[in-house]
Amino acid sequence: MRGLRKYLPILEWGKQYNRDTLTSDLVAACIVTIMLIPQSLAYALLAGLPAEAGLYASLLPLVAYGIFGTSRTLAVGPVAVVSLMTAAAIGSLGFSDLTDKLLAAACLALLSGGFLMILGVLRLGFLANFLSHPVIAGFITASGIIIALSQLKHIFGIKASGDNLIHLLHGLLSNIGEINVPTVIIGVAATTFLFWVRKGLQPLLLKLGMSKRYADLASKTGPVFAVVVTTLAAYLLDLGSQGVALVGDVPSQLPGFSIPNISMDFWLALAGPAALISIIGFVESVSVAQTLAAKRRQRIDPNQELIALGAANIAAGSTQGFPVTGGFSRSVVNFDAGAETPAAGMFTAVGIALATLLLTPLLAYLPKATLAATIIVAVLSLVDLSILGKTWRYSKADFIAVSATIIVTLTMGVELGVSAGVLLSIIIFLLKTSRPHMAIVGQVEGTEHYRNVERHQVITHPNILSVRIDESLYFANAHYLEDQIDSMAAERPSLRHVVLMCTAVNAIDMSALESLEALNRRLTDRGIKLHMSEVKGPVMDNLKHSSFLQHLSGNVYLSQHRAVSDLMEHDYCI
Repeated sequence: MRGLRKYLPILEWGKQYNRDTLTSDLVAACIVTIMLIPQSLAYALLAGLPAEAGLYASLLPLVAYGIFGTSRTLAVGPVAVVSLMTAAAIGSLGFSDLTDKLLAAACLALLSGGFLMILGVLRLGFLANFLSHPVIAGFITASGIIIALSQLKHIFGIKASGDNLIHLLHGLLSNIGEINVPTVIIGVAATTFLFWVRKGLQPLLLKLGMSKRYADLASKTGPVFAVVVTTLAAYLLDLGSQGVALVGDVPSQLPGFSIPNISMDFWLALAGPAALISIIGFVESVSVAQTLAAKRRQRIDPNQELIALGAANIAAGSTQGFPVTGGFSRSVVNFDAGAETPAAGMFTAVGIALATLLLTPLLAYLPKATLAATIIVAVLSLVDLSILGKTWRYSKADFIAVSATIIVTLTMGVELGVSAGVLLSIIIFLLKTSRPHMAIVGQVEGTEHYRNVERHQVITHPNILSVRIDESLYFANAHYLEDQIDSMAAERPSLRHVVLMCTAVNAIDMSALESLEALNRRLTDRGIKLHMSEVKGPVMDNLKHSSFLQHLSGNVYLSQHRAVSDLMEHDYCI
């Protein structure tokens, strides 16, 4: 039973469920439902899909995550960056028919879900670590800029297309003369209002005496108010006849279960984008889940989160939705509203289902400009250009990775952008570790501590070379270590001992072992003994399984001070 609970967390929190928990979850679900309806519609627009796809992607995925997820407050559904990547992936197929786009979106969700499930079952969540935080920040910043620009066509009421900065700007500037004035009025008014709600409504409500919690929650419902007002305006003023683009008819029905019927070539074409969407979505989701869990001293299991997000995406793909993940803004609202278990997400799905059945006729008059305003206000908060200054001051290598990610994403699209970021991160990592920091150390007078001779006043001995290695040794840096020690030894004619201080060495692979053996032979031929100090237990265990220690010309010491003291005493006696 314990093993089953590991893969079905609902069995763990479900047995503790009570009336108080139910009340808290219901209240949170009502608030998140109100917020999620306009968000779902907006992100469907961003993905280039009809409005109902956003609602469908907010139904069964929430139930699936509630069964398999380990976060008590994560709210799953469509999010901005994943919706943009979905639009780019579908656009690469060249589909013009809306039915084909819906099939491709569902296929993308199924592939993403399958990929996540496989990673979770094989416990490969660590692969997401290859996306460094600076690269993720750069990618999200660039994606936020592209998303905001892509929505200006709806704000201005003009046609424009493209999945990068150059194409979008060209499209907007080429059609700037076709601006629809009523659309601009609605779009600008909605955008201005939503920006004010985000920054100004909460302080106003606090001044009026509302508690901080409720003022914060009320400020999150701004998009709902904008949707209601602009929909009424479009209906009463017949704005559709004046050229204002409206959402149009939305089916008042729940989705059925189906597997997309498209050719194998398209499945294969979507496999790469699906993998990228999976990784980006997982990183975003798990970071939100961990942040919220830490506030309540709870923990999540990243590998189980892979399975949960995989199940959510499979649910989305089999019910005419598109890829989903854990969203930051709605998860925070869910947390602040008092959600205690994933059941809050399940109740939210019920609320979305009721809205799909009962409220969708009212959405026919909703201006697309309002949804575009909702997206712009949401994504601009993701843009953080300060990451460039931070990385420039702290690490030039990270600055290069961030800059390249932003530039490639803006100029060549989101898929190439994130791929470039991952590739650069790996290359920079390999470059750093292939030339590990090595410091000649000496004794700090009056202590048993050994520090870098270039940073401290220390005591050294001409016949002993103490070198601290600040990196694990593996195939990429093995020959560098060998060459550096050989060069240092050649510069010291009176040298009789080399001591490798291995405090920071967590592993030595076979290539590095062979380099150490070669170094030992080379130094022995010169009459120099090779010693090691402060070797970690797991590393020492591996060395004992080889013949290296038997052929080592010197000794292995527990501490650097013991090594130097012993060698000084030995040379003095000689």
